[in-house]
Formats: sequence, C-alpha cells, structure tokens
Amino acid sequence: MSERHTFSREFIAERTWPFFLDLSVAATLLAGFYAIIWIAKFWFSSAIPEVAIERSPSHLPLYAFYSTARIFIAYILSLAFAIGYGYIAAYNRRLEALMIATLDILQSIPVLSFLPGVMLAMMSLFPSRQLGIEMGAILLIFTGEVWNMAFSFYSSLKSIPRELSEACTISRFSRIQRLFQLELPYATIGLVWNSMVSVASGWFFLIVCEMFPVGSRNFRLPGLGSYLQTAASNGDTQALIYGLITMVFIIVLTDQLLWRPLIAWSDKFKFENVESADRIQSPILHLIRTSNVIGLLHRHTFEPVSEGMYQFIARRHERRIDKKMSGRKARRSTRAILILLGLGALAAILVAALQATLLLRQVHTHQLLSLFEGAGATFLRVNVALLLASLWTIPVGVAIGFNPRVAHITQPLAQIAASFPATALFPVILLALMRLGLGLGVGSIALMLLGTQWYILFNVIAGAMAIPSDLKEVSSLFHFTSLQRWTTVILPGIFPFLITGLVTASGGAWNASIVAEYFQLKDQTLMTKGLGAQISAASSSGDFPTLLLATIIMALMVVTINRLVWRPLYHLAETKYRLD
Repeated sequence: MSERHTFSREFIAERTWPFFLDLSVAATLLAGFYAIIWIAKFWFSSAIPEVAIERSPSHLPLYAFYSTARIFIAYILSLAFAIGYGYIAAYNRRLEALMIATLDILQSIPVLSFLPGVMLAMMSLFPSRQLGIEMGAILLIFTGEVWNMAFSFYSSLKSIPRELSEACTISRFSRIQRLFQLELPYATIGLVWNSMVSVASGWFFLIVCEMFPVGSRNFRLPGLGSYLQTAASNGDTQALIYGLITMVFIIVLTDQLLWRPLIAWSDKFKFENVESADRIQSPILHLIRTSNVIGLLHRHTFEPVSEGMYQFIARRHERRIDKKMSGRKARRSTRAILILLGLGALAAILVAALQATLLLRQVHTHQLLSLFEGAGATFLRVNVALLLASLWTIPVGVAIGFNPRVAHITQPLAQIAASFPATALFPVILLALMRLGLGLGVGSIALMLLGTQWYILFNVIAGAMAIPSDLKEVSSLFHFTSLQRWTTVILPGIFPFLITGLVTASGGAWNASIVAEYFQLKDQTLMTKGLGAQISAASSSGDFPTLLLATIIMALMVVTINRLVWRPLYHLAETKYRLD
C-alpha cells in the first residue's frame, strides 16, 4: 500500500510540476508585457520635471520599479553599443587607436559633465512629454554602464585563439556567422561578469541620475535614487533604511533570477579541451530549460528565425561572390557617401570647436592654474585607489573564479556590495575619518575605492573562470609551487581581463571623483582640492566655461595615460598572453 501511495505521489508531482512551471513562465511574460504598457503610459504623459517624493514605505515598490526599468533599459542600450563599438574597434585597424582612446576618454568623463547637454537635448526633443526627462536619466545611467562592457568585448575579440579564427576562415563564415558562432560565445564570460558590474555601477550612480540640478532648474524623477537622496537630505533614517533594504532585495532577486542563470549558461563557452568536474549550477536555468512554454517558443520561433536568417546570409554571400564588379561599384558609391558624411561631421566638429573656444575665453588665468592643481591632486588619488584595490581584488578574484562553490556564496555578496550606493555609506566613513583627524582628501580615496574596486574584482573572476581546466590540471599534476602557479598559469591567464578591469577602474575612479571630492553632508558642503570637486561645483552653479575646461583637462590626462600605459599593456595581452 505504501509503495502504491509513493508511486501515486510521484506521478502526481511529475504531472503537476511542469504545469505550475509553465504557468509561472506565462505569468512572468504577461507581467513583463504589462510593465512595458505601464512604463509607456507614464513616459508619454505630460512632463513633470520635479516630482514630489513621498517618504512613505508604501511608495517604495513603485519607485523601485521605475529605477529598475531605467537601469535595465540603459543596460540593453549599453550592451548593444558595446558589441557594435568593440567589434569595429577590434577589426578596423585605421580607426582602432582613435576609437580606444575615445572610449578611454568617455569612460573617464564624469556623469555630471554629460548631464547639462544630455538633459537639455532630450528636453528639446520631447518638450511636453515625460519621455524627454526619462531618456535623459537613462542616457546618464548609460554613461555609467557602457564603457567596461565595450572594453571587455574588444579585449575578448583581440584575444581569440588563432586556430578558431582560421577554422572560421576555412569554413567561409560570413561576418554575422562568425559573430554569433565564435566571437559572441568566446566573449560571453567576460560580458556576463562585466554586465553585473555595469548594472552595479548603474545603482551606484542612481542618486545622481534621478535627482540633479541643471543651472537654476532642479530635476527630480520618481525612483529609488530620489527616495534615498530625499531621505538622506531630511535626516529620515527610517526611510533611508527602508530604501536600502528594498535596493538589496532587488539586487538579490536580480542575482538569483538573472545573473546566476547567465553565469551557469556562460560556463559552456569556456575554451578548454577537458571538461571541468565542477560546474556552476542554477536551479532557475534548469527550470527554464525544462519549461514546455520556453521549449515551444524555441522550436516554433527562435529556431525557424535563426535558420531562415542563416540561409538568407548564405544566399547573400553567394550572390556577393558572383557579382564582384557590381560590388566594386557599390563600394565606390558607399565610399563617396562615407566621405560626404565625414565632411559633414568634420564641419560640425569645427563649428562646435569654435563655439567651445569662444566659451573658454571666459576662463581666467588663475582659474586655469587652479584646475591644473586640482587635476594633479585627483590623479594621485586615482592611482592610490587603483593600487589599494588591486592588492585585495586580484587574490580574492582568483580564489572565487577557481572555486565554483565559493563563487556561489560570495558572488551575490559582491554584487550587493558593488551595487550599494557608496554615497549612502560615505557620511559614516567621512565622520569616522574626521574623528581620526583625517579630512575629505583621504576620505575621497575611500569613496573612489568603494566605487571602482569592483571593476577589477569582477574582471579577475571572469578571467579566472575562463582559464581552461586542462591548464589547471596540468599545474596540479606537475606539482607547481604557488609561485609557479601564479607566474605560469594564473597571471598569464587573467592578464587580458585584468587590464580591462584596471582600465575601467581607472575611468571609474575619475568618474567617482565628482562625488568623492565634493560632498553635501546635511546643510554643509564639503569639498577638497581636486578636478572632480571643481566639475561638481561648476555643474551646480551653471558655470559652463569652467565645466568644459575641466572636462578637457581630464580628457587630455586620460589620453596621455592611455598612450603611455594602457595601449602597450593591451598590445602585450593581444600578442603574448592569449590562448594559442
């Protein structure tokens, strides 16, 4: 009798569990569709530049929804931009140096330097709709998320093993086939981990992007960042705690529902000859793979679309081979169009440069000297923060990347710590440092460290996970010492990822200087000598000539560092430390 009951319970569970799973998937899809309608309805309503923020906890779910939507829309835009920009930079030798230098400059320019131009442009495009203000905030979050993903994809493309590239050439893959079957899979691990740190960066700058002044106008959007800033400004500790708990809940939920399945899925793209015994597991990924709804969508939607796309690409590739002469004519016409577009862009740049020159004439000599002194102080703080971050993130990142069980526990904690807005924690750190007799000059290094160390940590984890299992096993078989293991396997294996982490951390440190060197504590404004403080002060007062000159000085410093340090290291990663 007991065996019969056991069999019946197993049979019922076997029949009912897939039904509930499919019902959950369908409910999730419907909820996503409803969320899109809700967002569209709010965005196309009348513009409200300064929304009143309620500190009641009952408003937190709606604020959290708006903030999460902005961050992930900015992330989708960042991912598309990173793939396109990184692809062109990796394969166009004429533009490569210029594009990487430009990318390094842009990722180092603080969010507040983009803020006035972005918001005024979006407001002019959509003057009577909330969409303009929302797109401005999303683009500001985009500027905090995109750069490290672009560097990661570029670095992955430059380090693809030669035998894989030659196999694609022999098989006569088109560019799209090569992108989807080699380049994106090979770059997946780095992109996933940099996606996590990009979204964490979006949370980090959320307060700045949802509540900010532009000259005499104040913009305030409904969201978790505005809620936290309002609670902090009014000294409402209870509301601040509620807001932080909500943010941590969203981060943990995102980790379990999105990042953990993506990490487990990306593990299959590791370049290795021997399968690893320890694989990252994700119950959510297992449920998705066993869902009948997802299976039906895959069989009847994704598979036919992908097969049709590849067939179309193959036929188009054959037609290109048969029509070489017409192709040459097409290339000539395309070249002429590109030349015209280039001339138009050059004319626009010259006009903008002329306007900028007229604007810079308003800056006095003593202001210029002050900006150079501030640039030197910020440069020293950035490098101290990089050194301190590297000392702990490299060994910890390798330990996490080499042990999936440790990664399963520590990765969510690192995600929470990376996403935690350091500006909310900074008053406590600053007060403690002031009691020790240290001022904002040292405290700004602590805030830079809180905001930039995660770029190095997550890239080192990705690099350690991407090291082939057979190399690890060989080092164990030959009983390498710890020093030999680090010098022959670990450091060469993580080197391309480490350089990407250091480059993006450097840019993040410059970016974080706007918050680290200029801080408002209740009714008091604290600032220290530095370029970030000067940019923040200029943005708050609407001093656009000083803001423009400070941004130009920062860009020149970043270009110099790029040429002298990062470009040689990238070349070393491409030529010496690649899996060939």
